Amino acid sequence: MNLQQLLEQYQRNPRLQQLAGQLLYADKQHIYLTNLAGSSVEQVLAALFLGSQHNPDGTASHVLGNDWTDAGLNHLVVLNDAEEAAYFHNTVENITSALDLFYFPASFKNRKNFKLLNSSNVMLRTEALTKLSRGGHRKIIITYPEALFEKVVLPSTLSDNIIQIKANDTINLDGLLELFVMYGFVRTDFVYEPGQFAVRGGILDIYSFGNEKPYRIELFGNEVDSIRIFDPESQLSERRLLQISIIPNVETQFDSGEKVTLLEFLPEHTVVWLKDWDVIKEKIEVQEEDLGLYLQRVADGLVTTEPDDDEDETKILKNISLQDIVPAATTERQLQQFHTVEFGFRAHIANYEIAFNTQPQPSFNRQFDLLIKNLKEYEAKGYHIYLFAEQAKQLERLHSIFTDLKTEIQFTPVATSIHEGFIDNDIKVVCYTDHQIFQRYHKYKVKQAFNKSKALTLKTLRDLQPGDYVTHIDHGVGTYSGLQKIEVNGKLQEAVRIIYKDSDILYVNINSLHKISKYTGKEGTQPKINKLGSDVWSKLKEKTKTKVKEIAFDLIKLYAQRKAQEGFAYNPDNYMQTELEASFIYEDTPDQAKATADVKRDMESNSPMDRLVCGDVGFGKTEVAIRAAFKAAVDGKQVAVLVPTTILAFQHYKNFKDRLKDFPITV
Repeated sequence: MNLQQLLEQYQRNPRLQQLAGQLLYADKQHIYLTNLAGSSVEQVLAALFLGSQHNPDGTASHVLGNDWTDAGLNHLVVLNDAEEAAYFHNTVENITSALDLFYFPASFKNRKNFKLLNSSNVMLRTEALTKLSRGGHRKIIITYPEALFEKVVLPSTLSDNIIQIKANDTINLDGLLELFVMYGFVRTDFVYEPGQFAVRGGILDIYSFGNEKPYRIELFGNEVDSIRIFDPESQLSERRLLQISIIPNVETQFDSGEKVTLLEFLPEHTVVWLKDWDVIKEKIEVQEEDLGLYLQRVADGLVTTEPDDDEDETKILKNISLQDIVPAATTERQLQQFHTVEFGFRAHIANYEIAFNTQPQPSFNRQFDLLIKNLKEYEAKGYHIYLFAEQAKQLERLHSIFTDLKTEIQFTPVATSIHEGFIDNDIKVVCYTDHQIFQRYHKYKVKQAFNKSKALTLKTLRDLQPGDYVTHIDHGVGTYSGLQKIEVNGKLQEAVRIIYKDSDILYVNINSLHKISKYTGKEGTQPKINKLGSDVWSKLKEKTKTKVKEIAFDLIKLYAQRKAQEGFAYNPDNYMQTELEASFIYEDTPDQAKATADVKRDMESNSPMDRLVCGDVGFGKTEVAIRAAFKAAVDGKQVAVLVPTTILAFQHYKNFKDRLKDFPITV
C-alpha cells in the first residue's frame, strides 16, 4: 500500500524520536504535542507502535532503537467522543493493519439509558479486556469518555471465568450446560446472537461474548470430536479450531463483584493519549449527573430495572450503582500514574512540549486547477506527495483527471483511507485524501461484533407457526409442524417437521434449511398440498422449466433482432465525467458501481441500449441516471427525464441541478 515508506519517514523524524526517548524514562512523563493537524496524530502513533522499519534485505534496522523496540509499550487513546474515536480507530487500523488494535465503546445503547446494553459493544469491550488480561505488550485501545466512565471486571475475575474447551477433551455435558446457565447464557433452538447456546443431540452451539461468530462443538459421547466456527445465518461450518475460549457477558454476569477502572485494568507499561482533557472531564461529569438522575427515578419507582415485554433479559443491566462508575476526579488522579501524551487544543497535565510542524489539507472546492497548482508548488519544494483513497478506482480517477488536463503530478498512490489530510513540513510530505479533494462524505468503518441480519433466517423459522405453508425444493408444498428431535446414526438431531398429503411426514435437518422457504402465493388462496413420493411436484417443476425455456428462446430471438439494429455510440468518459463521478459525496456501493459501468458500456456500444436499472428506495438509482444523462449531454445530446408525478419531477430537478451545478450543463 506504499505506507512503509511514509512510516519510515516518520520514524526518522527527530521530533518523533524525541517523543520515543521521553516515553522510555522510568519517571512518568506528561508530554504535550503541538501543531499536529489532520490525521498526522494517527501517523505519529502508528510509527511509534510499529517501532522499527525493515531494510530491503528484510533485516530490522531499529530506527527508534533497540530500547524502544524492547519496551513494547501499550497505548490507550481517549478521544472527545464516540465518532472521533471511531474515525481515529479506522485511520490507525488502515495504516497499520494491526491485529492488536481494539475499539473500546460504552456498553449502553444510549448514553442516558443505564439499563439497556448494546450486545455488539459488549462484545468489543470483552474482546479488548480479554486480550489485555492475557498480558503481553504492544496493544492499542481507542476509546472515549462515556466508555471510560464505566468500571470493568478485575483481570483475575475475567481470566478465572473463561471456559476453555479443546478438541479431544472429555467433558461433562450436563455440568457444562449448568455452567452456561450460571454464566447467564440462554438456551435457544438456534443461536444467532451473543449469550445463547443450543443443544441438538451430539451438537452443542455456543455464542461466546469473545468471538464474532458462534462455535459448534461436535461430541462423540463425552469426547469433543471437533470444534468449528459457523455462520449463524446458514448454519454452515467455516473453519476448524483446536481450542476455544468461551467468555460470559462481563457487563452483567459480574455486576455484584469487585470492579476496577479501565486505567487500573491496564498494564503499567501503557501510554495514555488524551485529545482534550477538559472536554473529556466535562463529558464524564455529565454522565455522573445523568446516572444520578436515573438512579433517583428508579428509587422513585418511575423507572423499572426489569426487562419490558419486548426486551431481552440478557441485555438488561439491573444493578448499576454509583460504585460501578468512575468519577472524573478519580480518572484525573490515576492519569498521574501513566506516561501521558496530550494532543488537543491545550494541555492539562503536561510539563514537556514537543512542537511538530503540520498544517491541514487545504480546501480546493473541486477546483482542479487549484489542486494542481498546490501540488506543483510542493513538488518544486521537494515534498513527497501521497494521495489516499479507499478504493484504487478513485486513485485511477485522479490520475485520469491529471492526464486529461495535460498535467503530470508525481505522487504515491495509497489505496486506503485516512480521515483528514495534512502537510508535514518537518519531513516534507503531503498527505491528501480523495474525499476532501472531491468534497465527499467520509464515513468510518468500525467492526461490528456481530451482524443481527444474520439471525433473520433462523428467527423467521422460529416465528413460523404450526400450519403455515412451506415449500421444499424437492418435495413441494406442505405444512410446517414445528421442530422435533430425531435419532440419526445414533445421535439426536434437531429437524424441521413438514406434513404432506395423507399425513406423510418429512424431517429436514437444520443444515438443509436452504431447501425450505415460506410459501408465497396469491393472497387469500390456499395452495394444493403435495404428496410425498408422487410425481406431481416434479412434473410441475419440469413444466415450469419448459415454459421458462420457451420464454427464453423468444427473448433470444427478440434480442438478436435488436442487436442487429445500429444505434448511436457515445464517446468514452472524459475528465468531466470522471470528475462528476468522483464528486459523489458517498462511496459507490458495489451494485451501484456495476450498474454505472454497465450503462456506460451500453451507451458506448453501437447497439441501442436495452437495460432496466432497478433497486429499493435510497440505493442510488438516481445517481446512476445522473451520470448517464451527463454522459449523453457532454456528447451534445438533449436528455429528457420522465417521472410519474409532479412532486417527483421537482425532486429530480433539484437533484440534477445540484449535482451538475459545477459543470457546463443547463438543467
